[in-house]
Amino acid sequence: MTGFGNHFATEAVAGALPVGRNSPQRPAFGLYAEQLSGTAFTAPRSENRRSWLYRLRPSAAHPAFTHYAGAPDFAPGVPNAPLAPNRLRWRPIEAVAGRDWLDSLTTMLVAGDGPLSQTGVAVHLYACDTDMTRRAFVSADGELIIVPQAGALMLLTEMGRIDVTPGQIALIPRGVRFRVTLPDGQARGYVAENYGEPFRLPDLGPIGANGLANPRDFETPVAWFEDVEDDFELVQKFGGSLWRTDLGRSPLDVVAWHGNLAPCRYDLARFNTINTVSFDHPDPSIFTVLTSPSDVPGTANVDFVIFPPRWMVAEDTFRPPWFHRNVMSEAMGLITGAYDAKADGFVPGALSLHNQMSGHGPDVASWEGASKAELKPHKIDGTMAFMVESRWVFRPTEQALQSASLDPDYDAVWTGFPKARLPA
Repeated sequence: MTGFGNHFATEAVAGALPVGRNSPQRPAFGLYAEQLSGTAFTAPRSENRRSWLYRLRPSAAHPAFTHYAGAPDFAPGVPNAPLAPNRLRWRPIEAVAGRDWLDSLTTMLVAGDGPLSQTGVAVHLYACDTDMTRRAFVSADGELIIVPQAGALMLLTEMGRIDVTPGQIALIPRGVRFRVTLPDGQARGYVAENYGEPFRLPDLGPIGANGLANPRDFETPVAWFEDVEDDFELVQKFGGSLWRTDLGRSPLDVVAWHGNLAPCRYDLARFNTINTVSFDHPDPSIFTVLTSPSDVPGTANVDFVIFPPRWMVAEDTFRPPWFHRNVMSEAMGLITGAYDAKADGFVPGALSLHNQMSGHGPDVASWEGASKAELKPHKIDGTMAFMVESRWVFRPTEQALQSASLDPDYDAVWTGFPKARLPA
């Protein structure tokens, strides 16, 4: 099934899905009807998201949760010390043998007040070599954008299976349970956890009806379920901490569902890039795939932005991103290739941070090359970078600041620029 925010209906067993009603009293086959709400009941219809699930047992049937310590680097706090405005960059993290996707999650950056106030975003990294078996994960704190960088993931969710490879992203709504297996045996990538308003497609304004990410290219899964009666651990992220319980069965037991709240997959190669054909170049907001609005119109709680292959044809312009300081804070990752504003040091799997009003832009080599370039039509190809941008300041976690992958010389990227020569 395709489409973002559309109403879907799917069943893994014929006759499991009621027609024309939700039938919570007597669902077919003795299934249990359960509504999963991603917004408040009274949210405007255009923004209201919910789905009805028909499952083997209700999700409410479980013992009490206890603290979970198996993911030592996931969801830790941030330092209480004053936050320096320094620009930061980390090399890719390496997998720890025997860790699955959940236990490998490493929280690097946290912006906003977090899950208890339902504002902000966190950026996590993962590097794993083990399947999640007889265990599932759910975030009650926020929805997840999963960005593979190396290695495919199979996401087995309550609402169907999603295969996602580097160059694609998966969006898992808040509250949806899932587990992750590794078709390639190992995987590495990024996760953005949005604590605020659900992601949606940005308004197009003067662009018109077409362009950027198109709704029909977001693919939702067909119903699938797992009937396992045995020890099965559920780990839940709640209030910034991790909790576990043993369900005694798989929670991925939804036989049918309908609604407009569902996990989905998007192929970044389908993004219809908009750019200038005259001079200069537009702001990077033209590369926004998904946005989570804040209470300030036009200022996002979080944007998910990409820098895909594209033609550069403008005259009298500096083609890489120019030097700038921004009221928004920017966390950036690289999926493949090279980023056109950095000649060296920013490799696939790396992460960089430029907080609000921190000056940044191209390094010396990129600036020199772009300043001297003959501006013929040129295609930037073989690359895919992305940015998680927020109105809130990102705070690095203690483990991020102490990580061996932290680049101690990142500021040196901007040394060596010659002084401008004014006329006598």
